[in-house]
Amino acid sequence: MIDLKGRAMEKTHTNNATADKKWAIVSIASIPLIMTLGNSMLIPLLPLMEKKLDISKLQSSYLITVYSIVAIFFIPIAGFLSDKFGRKVVIIPSLVMTGIGGLISGWAAWKMENPFLLMLAGRVMQGIGAAGAFPIVLPLVGDMFKRDKDVSATLGVIETSNTFGKVLSPILGSLLAGLVWFLPFFSIPLFSLISLLLILFLVKKPKGDKHELSFGRFIHHTKSIFAEHRHWLIAVFLIGAILMFVLFGFLFYLSSILEEDYHYDGLKKGFLLAIPLAALCIASFITGKIMKDSLPKMKWISFFGIVLAGAAVIAQMLSDQFLYSISVFVFCGIGIGSALPCLDALLTQTIEKDMRGTITSIFSSMRFIGVAAGPPAVALLMKHNNQSVLFVLAGLSIIAALLALKGINPEGKKEKTADVKPALK
Repeated sequence: MIDLKGRAMEKTHTNNATADKKWAIVSIASIPLIMTLGNSMLIPLLPLMEKKLDISKLQSSYLITVYSIVAIFFIPIAGFLSDKFGRKVVIIPSLVMTGIGGLISGWAAWKMENPFLLMLAGRVMQGIGAAGAFPIVLPLVGDMFKRDKDVSATLGVIETSNTFGKVLSPILGSLLAGLVWFLPFFSIPLFSLISLLLILFLVKKPKGDKHELSFGRFIHHTKSIFAEHRHWLIAVFLIGAILMFVLFGFLFYLSSILEEDYHYDGLKKGFLLAIPLAALCIASFITGKIMKDSLPKMKWISFFGIVLAGAAVIAQMLSDQFLYSISVFVFCGIGIGSALPCLDALLTQTIEKDMRGTITSIFSSMRFIGVAAGPPAVALLMKHNNQSVLFVLAGLSIIAALLALKGINPEGKKEKTADVKPALK
């Protein structure tokens, strides 16, 4: 007999759980939106900054890369601190630091004759702030809800916010730069302040949320988790890095050819860059709705999403017609947008709360490696020829698809990792 009453109660519980925390979800979702704006907003402006600062294409890519490289090293530290002291304790000062970094870069571009190095320093500070903000969002979502379905749905919103930031970035960046070329840097403190106020007043500490993880137990339990789950964890980490490499490498490539081959710049280029990113955003939102708490679904959606992204890169080799290229980028965005929420959920639904910040922060570090490596790698490859860029991105997509197919084995991990019960030492 079908338990209709039980299903109705379950649905009501799920709806109530997310409805009761809708403003907290909005507040948390503001963080990936702002962190994404702080980085992706600069991508369409790189050719303009090359002219204004008299720097090379490779040097301009450093303004993206240095932000990510710094974050790579600080994210695991932030993850540990969030497991030890709490999520908000780490997020709030990180947002402050992000805003200060934007001020430094903007002031240098405005007032200095040779501002490049100080702009890089400001981007370093932004990267440190980003390390303690966006990566902590994933474990915070896992802490807020008891049911995996609620976690999955909210992670879909979070990843959608992240990708919406990528959609908005080229438009907003081009619009602000059209007024004053360094204005995007000054917008970052304002956005950070808005997010800071939302987190302070609308996100409450989850009941029973205790963070007392000592460094000794942190090392011990990290080793234990990797000893038991290293096969699929490493696969997820590598896939995350590859997808972000492909995404940011492809965006850098598209930004360059739009300006150099098709002669689009400014706001027009911003809107064109937003088209494939909008597809990525929509795909993330839909995936969050349909994957629910099904681990096998997460695996197969990830796999087919990666295959679609790789196929799109290969298809770009067949023609250089403008509308065809934009269509190809749309399909690449759909593929990557489908895979990312699944990877987030695989981690948050299989790692216990006490170690969730640490493990998801490692995943975030791997994603930032892809973000950091993509633009300069593509800049170097484009010196040779554009086809070499596509061969590299296609090859990496194939590797990621194989990792998803062979490395992720949700049937083998029905149970969550053992409760680590951390205590002070």
